[in-house]
Amino acid sequence: MGGTPGTGTAHLTVERVDATLVLTLNRPAAKNALSPPMLVGLYDGWLAADADDDIRSVVLTGAGGVFCAGMDLKALAGGGMADDAYRDRMKADPDLHWKAMLRHHRPRKPVIAAVEGPCVAGGTEILQGTDIRVAGESATFGLFEVRRGLFPIGGSTVRLQRQIPRTHALEMLLTGRPYSAREAERTGLIGHVVPDGTARAKALEIADQINACGPLAVEAVKSSVYATAEMTETDGLAHELEHGWPIFGTADAKEGAKAFAEKRPPVYRRT
Repeated sequence: MGGTPGTGTAHLTVERVDATLVLTLNRPAAKNALSPPMLVGLYDGWLAADADDDIRSVVLTGAGGVFCAGMDLKALAGGGMADDAYRDRMKADPDLHWKAMLRHHRPRKPVIAAVEGPCVAGGTEILQGTDIRVAGESATFGLFEVRRGLFPIGGSTVRLQRQIPRTHALEMLLTGRPYSAREAERTGLIGHVVPDGTARAKALEIADQINACGPLAVEAVKSSVYATAEMTETDGLAHELEHGWPIFGTADAKEGAKAFAEKRPPVYRRT
């Protein structure tokens, strides 16, 4: 009990689709509000994806046409949870909930968010820890904390201004108002708006494109992007050379060139 890595929990479903691990927030009756079982399952899912070299990408989505309505404060305080094992896991690692929400953990595999319905408060905060974002037309976003006299402490006062223009970040943070999917796309918070009910399919389509690429190259590129984000251009370019050149010496790089010459799909072996 309390979550076995990679198998999911009562509130987090784990599914393998080819080379993609799909993590589904599964508490639709509560609008997928974050609970101890969900947070434990999420963190274990991130670890399982990192540990399995056959997994090349992760899709994060929600069940029941909802992404996530934020924290369930009652559940996190201990109310309404029949299984103490989840709370024991969280007590044993006081940072677990931040790792689950991608505040204190960055998976080495690309993470694609597939959003349907509400993605607000803690949902929008988790979203900022993902790499690529797809939303259904009726999806809604927002950081409502200030309306309740609270602080969006999942990382939004730091991350949001680095992901979208500061004027948009401050408006979202300081008004606490909801944003439509189209408005979120215009600000740059999400990358694709698709018909309702198709966000997961679009996310899996993007995942398939990533999965067809060299996994060592993909992971090195993702790592470099985040590592250099706050560096000067000079330091960032030096880091890129240091971490990018070794990729050219891999067997996968040779396979990519050979496959191109032979006009066939490459077969990458992570070597």
